[in-house]
Amino acid sequence: MIKIVKASIEDSELIAEIGKKAFLESHGDSASPEDLKSFISKTYTTAHISKEFENIKVQYHIIYFNDSAAGFSKIELNTPHKDIKDLNITKLDRLYLLKAYLGQQLGAKLFDFNIQLSQEKNQNGIWLAVWVENQRAIRFYTKSGFKIVGKYNFKISETRSNPNHIMFLKYE
Repeated sequence: MIKIVKASIEDSELIAEIGKKAFLESHGDSASPEDLKSFISKTYTTAHISKEFENIKVQYHIIYFNDSAAGFSKIELNTPHKDIKDLNITKLDRLYLLKAYLGQQLGAKLFDFNIQLSQEKNQNGIWLAVWVENQRAIRFYTKSGFKIVGKYNFKISETRSNPNHIMFLKYE
């Protein structure tokens, strides 16, 4: 059974744990172990995730498969980007699925859920940044109608950044 629930501050520890694991599973080859450790120690702590719940534009959702947390998403409503002229757009900041759950359409279900939520909030489109070497994700987003509209250097540590595409889906 698949269930998607809106997360609350009480879920911060769970989100941090999934974030650490999923980031290493998908980006573990993108930088040195020291750089990855630096990024994770700043981004995926319970305190850091808890603080994000203070921003009313941020929404986290957790996807469960057979009562086990399989991944999460983070969106930011009404978040513009310099390469996109449209107003009232959503940033899909994270869509993480643990490797053990890949191939079961959970990522697609969580993605579709976020698109629908964004549209219900009267947004005109959704954008994201994706690592240029994450071909699986780029194929998925391209099939979903996203276009590459810009680029971004994703800072992992003080000494390491990874090139990302900015992709945008304008709602019809």
